[in-house]
Amino acid sequence: MNAPPFADWAIAFLQLLYRAQIALAHVLHAIGLTGDVDGQAAWPWAHRIALETLRIDAGLTRQLAVAGGVTALAVVLACLALAARKRRVATAVAALAVAWFAPWPSASLWLAPAVPTSFQRDPAPFSVANVMRGAHLYTQHCAACHGADGRGEGPLAATLAHWPPTFAGTLLARRLDGELFWRVRHGTQDAHGASTMPGFAATLGTQDTWAVLAYLKALAAGSGARAEGAWPVPVPLPALDVRCGDAAPRPLERWRDGQRVRVVALAPGATPPPEDARWQTLLVAEPGASVPSSADSRANCVATTADAWRAFATIAGVPPDALAGTQLLADRRGWLRARALPGSAGWSDADLLCRSDAAARPAARATGGDALTALLLRVDAEPVRDVQAGLAH
Repeated sequence: MNAPPFADWAIAFLQLLYRAQIALAHVLHAIGLTGDVDGQAAWPWAHRIALETLRIDAGLTRQLAVAGGVTALAVVLACLALAARKRRVATAVAALAVAWFAPWPSASLWLAPAVPTSFQRDPAPFSVANVMRGAHLYTQHCAACHGADGRGEGPLAATLAHWPPTFAGTLLARRLDGELFWRVRHGTQDAHGASTMPGFAATLGTQDTWAVLAYLKALAAGSGARAEGAWPVPVPLPALDVRCGDAAPRPLERWRDGQRVRVVALAPGATPPPEDARWQTLLVAEPGASVPSSADSRANCVATTADAWRAFATIAGVPPDALAGTQLLADRRGWLRARALPGSAGWSDADLLCRSDAAARPAARATGGDALTALLLRVDAEPVRDVQAGLAH
């Protein structure tokens, strides 16, 4: 994600607007004023605050914040007028004057069309199982137009009135998940109302639709890595089960316990790498391949979830048959940040594929010219977060 620099207060203001809209939808649903759509609270209005527009227009964001502040002052004055015994008329007049002169920009600039699912999110975690379920459905229903690589150049794309969009860029990050969900289920239309993509509500169930979107995030990461050398959308470690030695499998989140994770795609017959105190090492093996037992000083924790190899290949932007030897690094929050391809001489700053838009905190200086330590320090100093409508949350 490469967004224009914004002041900290402006980012906090936009995040507040995003959370306030979600809270409003849930409150209205909880008290029975609105229903639900596809099992989640519905957004009841035809418009919402256009966070994606405000995120790239600092002047408009500033004007909206000032207008909101002035209007809040008018509300306070109105409440004082109602409660006051003296100077009630003067206070009421002041409230009306302040409200009248609030510098609201044109609504067309800061409101965007909304759908009932605008603020819905996938209720299931981003997981290997969902990504691969989505991969199967994408191949079956979407690839003919959008292309196997998501770049909008499928075999039927040239026959359409409008070429499909590419997922290799930041398109997914500039949209709300709930609005992408709606478009998959109900289709899209052009400015004249003509259909530009059919809806799949009759074909795909709710969870199937969310699975397709999970796969699109993985596909966007891989396509972006191949085309631009960067992940355009922050991608978390996909949920899976991990078995260490002879112990019972555990969920990834419980196993990593807030630590960094190095994912190693182990070639058949290869010796697992040594453990390293700077991270937990997760071995991923090809389907049907076994991981040789190793000494205490070598990694012995293996992904046991089926299709983990294919899921990581998709995210890394590497064909499954070329994934062996690839390594990925995830930060302490579970976000994938860096990739080292087979044959690399060692980790370097160029391997950082997911970068933060926020101003970095000063990182501690690595000693001894250790490029890997410098990379880890930069990852810690520049955290990333989930992105909705172009805004990190």
